Amino acid sequence: MITIMPSPARLSQVAQVAGVSAMTVSRVMRNAPHIRAATRQRVLQAVEALGYRPDPVASRLMAAVRKNKIRNSTAAIAFIRDQRPSSIAPVHRYVTREDVEARATVLGYSIDEFILGADGLTPRRLETILTARGIEAALFSIESPHRTLEGFDFSRFASATFGYGMQFPKLHRASTNMTQGLLNALEWLELRGYRRIGLAITSWTDIRSDHTYSGAMRHYQAGLPLRRRIPPLILPDSELTASRKRLLKWLKAYQPEALISLDRVVPDWAASVSPKIALLVHDHGGEACQLSGICHNRREVAAAAVDLVTTQLFHNERGIPPVPRQILIPATLIDQGSCPPVI
Repeated sequence: MITIMPSPARLSQVAQVAGVSAMTVSRVMRNAPHIRAATRQRVLQAVEALGYRPDPVASRLMAAVRKNKIRNSTAAIAFIRDQRPSSIAPVHRYVTREDVEARATVLGYSIDEFILGADGLTPRRLETILTARGIEAALFSIESPHRTLEGFDFSRFASATFGYGMQFPKLHRASTNMTQGLLNALEWLELRGYRRIGLAITSWTDIRSDHTYSGAMRHYQAGLPLRRRIPPLILPDSELTASRKRLLKWLKAYQPEALISLDRVVPDWAASVSPKIALLVHDHGGEACQLSGICHNRREVAAAAVDLVTTQLFHNERGIPPVPRQILIPATLIDQGSCPPVI
């Protein structure tokens, strides 16, 4: 016996049941703005009643058409960062404009960069500028946990952020998976024979990672014998020279065989206490760094954030999301010989 499957509902049928045009149904399905709530609800009820599902092939074709229009109009994405304290080295900027631009260009967008706090640029004034320029997408690279965006109306924009420097409001974000990155580094050091491993970072670094550094370290140490546990050292000042005495005291007290820390001044201080200490940089700075370390793959983080805002533009999503999406990019360990095997 041959079973005849019912034909799938068509968009025109949904329009007829809802009492609207086919164009209105299409706009509702794309989450377009400026549609009355009652009309949107009526269309969605008709969609559910008829079991209508968009044709994925047709959707891809229309996406290609819209993408081509975007490329022809050279739409822009705002790349917004804040002024950083002078004590924070430029190498530790979370993402660069170049990395953001690399992905944006592939998708047909240009990048307009703005620096909050520079020349009196406030969040409210920034919003005014973006609206005047017709910019609908914003990427926030905020590194200070004290930076507020009061006065900026997010409801107008598709937005996302990088890492965890910006805690409020809760936007979609792309970041390196530093819990995984640190745990992998600890396992790698153990396989090389290191048994007493220490972590020394600044509070700014730990806050910017949403405390994943200190959290991962404490999780790792919970499974160790007491004699192998070294409490993480969280230095209170990003100006490292002010924390030198505290670091040296910690090194002498706990005598770690391997140290995960920064690549500025700390290696020299550690070597003065223990010349044979293995050094692993928590945030590998690329070719300029001569030590082994954890690479955050920030180019991929930047690309993921660009994808987050362009996806919102495609689906006509704006504002602060009720449930933010998070994309975590795996870290990569780079071996440059500063942690030689001891077994």
